[in-house]
Amino acid sequence: MAIYNVLKDGDDLLRRKARPVTTITPNIIKLLDNMKDTMYYYQGVGLAAPQIGVSKRVIVLDIGEGLIEVINPEIVESEGLEQDTEGCLSVPGVAGEVSRYTCVTVKGLNRLGEEVCHQVNGFLARVFQHEIDHLEGVLFTDKAGNLRKV
Repeated sequence: MAIYNVLKDGDDLLRRKARPVTTITPNIIKLLDNMKDTMYYYQGVGLAAPQIGVSKRVIVLDIGEGLIEVINPEIVESEGLEQDTEGCLSVPGVAGEVSRYTCVTVKGLNRLGEEVCHQVNGFLARVFQHEIDHLEGVLFTDKAGNLRKV
């Protein structure tokens, strides 16, 4: 598999809304595999396709509980709010406090084209929201307070 360079804040692609995946092709499967390898290589907990220069609505996540892949993810339910510290592979060396939903339900497709539904809370809910924001062209720094170098 391939390890991609992660785009950094200032790259225009990070500010564009990603395009939906209309058909799951071998290239989408390859993208998922390469995104997984890239996320693990950079020791991230999530990665969105725009972060590697691909304008597709695809995310991968792993907070230490196993890989999750979602194509065309959409938050369909949310509740609660909590503030916590976030960082991002695309904004290295910066952290900030971001308010996010504590629980979310995310629907999308898996690599087989089957509908999946993830009802998650806590840190995993935060990571889902962070990665879905990337698909909308939003960086955590747009929502963060107390931005600081780390």
